[in-house]
Amino acid sequence: MISISLPPTKKPWTTMSFTSTLYLCPVLDLLLTNIPIYLRPEIRLGLQEALVNAAKHGNKLDPSKSIVVNFSVTEEGYSWVISDEGLGFTSGCNCHNLTPQHLPPEEAEHGRGLCLLHEIFDQVYWDQDGTRVKLCKQVIKKND
Repeated sequence: MISISLPPTKKPWTTMSFTSTLYLCPVLDLLLTNIPIYLRPEIRLGLQEALVNAAKHGNKLDPSKSIVVNFSVTEEGYSWVISDEGLGFTSGCNCHNLTPQHLPPEEAEHGRGLCLLHEIFDQVYWDQDGTRVKLCKQVIKKND
């Protein structure tokens, strides 16, 4: 079940929550509704990776645990805050210095996700407990 609360009139944030699952198509479709078509494939990949991490690694696919996504669309860009009910982790990601040849191979089951987040989003912030990540994608205004 997916639950969405619409933002109050003056607040740009919307909240969505759902039980831990890897069936993320409807969730991703809702999160991408206001994203320009040209950005959707890349952002979909990044959000899918973050949501899979929350469900699989954070909540251990426990259906009694929820994932909460707060998301915002502003003139400056798009932001998502994804939270799980897991024990958290320490993000020792050194992705900024990695080149594609230093990543695990594409067929590897683990090890590429955090680096994908840093590649796709302009800002990736983990909270101190490692149970919440904020992802931001800035909008570059095109001159008409």
